[in-house]
Amino acid sequence: INAGKQTVTARRGASIFDSAQSFAMIRGGHVDLTVLGAFEVDVEGNIASWMIPGKLVKGMGGAMDLVAGAENIIVTMTHASKDGESKLLPRCSLPLTGAGCIRKVLTDLAYLEIEDGAFILRETAPGVTVEEIIAKTAGKLIVPDDVKEMTF
Repeated sequence: INAGKQTVTARRGASIFDSAQSFAMIRGGHVDLTVLGAFEVDVEGNIASWMIPGKLVKGMGGAMDLVAGAENIIVTMTHASKDGESKLLPRCSLPLTGAGCIRKVLTDLAYLEIEDGAFILRETAPGVTVEEIIAKTAGKLIVPDDVKEMTF
């Protein structure tokens, strides 16, 4: 079972260890990079990833430990909600998982970095315009002259 409490199948070459060892690795500072999802991220590098008030909560899992213990954190998420509301905000509205710990965000529309209280657009997804990203970003957004399109 994975951290989201879903059944998974191990493939050849997989490595498995128990949650106690996992948390020991995280809390001991042995995780250099983590990639995790989020409901919201803001221009101060705050992340909200564990609960939406009024909805069923499975638990925080190890997200708080990951954002507190990893050197390099990459958030992957959709740029906007199903309603079209931005998830990149001036200030998170949901309970925080971590404060001031996020510097890199990869959405379905763009790759952005967080610096000095702003999202900085570094790359756009193929076929996505800068104007679309501007329209779907609620927090302060800086668009440098050298923005690239992602290549895969």
